[in-house]
Amino acid sequence: MPTSSDRFTPAFGLGNPHLQTLWGPLWRKTTHLERERERLWLDDGDFLDLDWHGPHNAQAPLVLVLHGLTGSSNSPYVAGLQKVLAEQGWASAALNWRGCSGEPNLLPRSYHSGASEDLAAAIAHLRAKRPLAPLYAVGYSLGGNVLLKYLGESGSASQLQGAVAVSVPFRLDQCADRIGQGFSKVYQAHFMREMLAYIKHKQRQFRLDERHEGLATLEGLGSLENMRTFWEFDGRVTAPLHGFADAEDYYRRASSRYFLGEIRTPTLIIQAADDPFVFTHSLPQATELSACTHFELQAKGGHVGFVEGSLKRPGYYLERRIPRWLTALDRP
Repeated sequence: MPTSSDRFTPAFGLGNPHLQTLWGPLWRKTTHLERERERLWLDDGDFLDLDWHGPHNAQAPLVLVLHGLTGSSNSPYVAGLQKVLAEQGWASAALNWRGCSGEPNLLPRSYHSGASEDLAAAIAHLRAKRPLAPLYAVGYSLGGNVLLKYLGESGSASQLQGAVAVSVPFRLDQCADRIGQGFSKVYQAHFMREMLAYIKHKQRQFRLDERHEGLATLEGLGSLENMRTFWEFDGRVTAPLHGFADAEDYYRRASSRYFLGEIRTPTLIIQAADDPFVFTHSLPQATELSACTHFELQAKGGHVGFVEGSLKRPGYYLERRIPRWLTALDRP
């Protein structure tokens, strides 16, 4: 449990988990940043886009920031963290997963909750680019799941000095069930619209670019109509595009909960008990966590919410807590 100094108190009037969850995308003021974009080419011919912010000092601590499902480097929680990190003299690079930077990626495949090979490529790139900089990673939601999976897979070879994961869907199968219940169906409908629109947009782009093989792969998925649930999308789209047998196979192999015990990098996990995407029984038990993992379960906060202060002067707990925890790690 969080100590008193780490305890989150929601802003008055924002105690409801859905208001916490929706505040950022609907009502938070835009954080304007000057950033430099770098394209990272992958071994399979595809690319990731990194948006850099902060000092160019080769020895300044560097944080890789990972967004969630249908997000990007422009997601409010990403830009907000990058701003705060720069104010304390730290550099950051916000990773856009494949196809999330405003331009369709080049392969039929895209990104998914278990795409730790893309994260590994980004980390290796940053380590080579700034070998003297202490390197950290922060992942939100899907990005947090990918990060924890990577940390478990890589063990003591993660190349990271520390990591933070927020609002993690530890068990993807159970979260696919949870988001189909009650008001959370609103989120499910939003995600489905976004994900299906992207596939259709990519089909049009492949047709214009005469990428016949890729177009054939996407059209081979069959009709994209009448998909309503994550189970349907992941079974009919995610699984065949990324080498999984079906949705159940994907969920089993990509869920971070199965990798937690092998983490050897100092890691902070911040979770809300009222997260509308995650059942409480999906959260890991203390016995599943490695000795270097610190799990903070807040009573409230929603999904990547954690809005404190007041409605007139909102504050963002994550942008206070995460830099403080990373700074403590960075001290000699």
